[in-house]
Amino acid sequence: MAGKRSAGLILHRRSADGEVEVLLVHPGGPFWAGKDTHAWSIPKGEYGDGEDAEAAALREFEEELGSPPPAGPRHFLGEFGAPGRKRISAWTLEADFDAAQAVSNTFELEWPPRSGRVRAYPEVDKAAWWTLAAAGTKLHKGQLSILDALAEALEHAG
Repeated sequence: MAGKRSAGLILHRRSADGEVEVLLVHPGGPFWAGKDTHAWSIPKGEYGDGEDAEAAALREFEEELGSPPPAGPRHFLGEFGAPGRKRISAWTLEADFDAAQAVSNTFELEWPPRSGRVRAYPEVDKAAWWTLAAAGTKLHKGQLSILDALAEALEHAG
């Protein structure tokens, strides 16, 4: 059986000193509360059969950050993840974004489990810019190859 498919968009920019920074999101909800190392993600989400992966990446960015992605040329980085497991199609875009203004959609979850109490939680509880080096300690381990692909693409771009 094939694994699930996700699509995401990773923004990158250059700091004043020329260092590459990437925009990552921290998942909301009680499971991720207090977790930081390898808990962050690129803005992404699942998409179904017949849905365009790039359109899904743009939709998920807007749902998780509260506004459409900035305009500009997007570049496909590739598809990442182990065969038979969740695969992530990722695009990159060089653009700035005010991470402090991110407002995510919500999901409902019974918490604590079997308590009968259902609450709404933000899908993303915060967004932040990280240098590539710092992002390597923040990003979920299953997504680290996306950072490698971005660094390689930027190196070849000049």
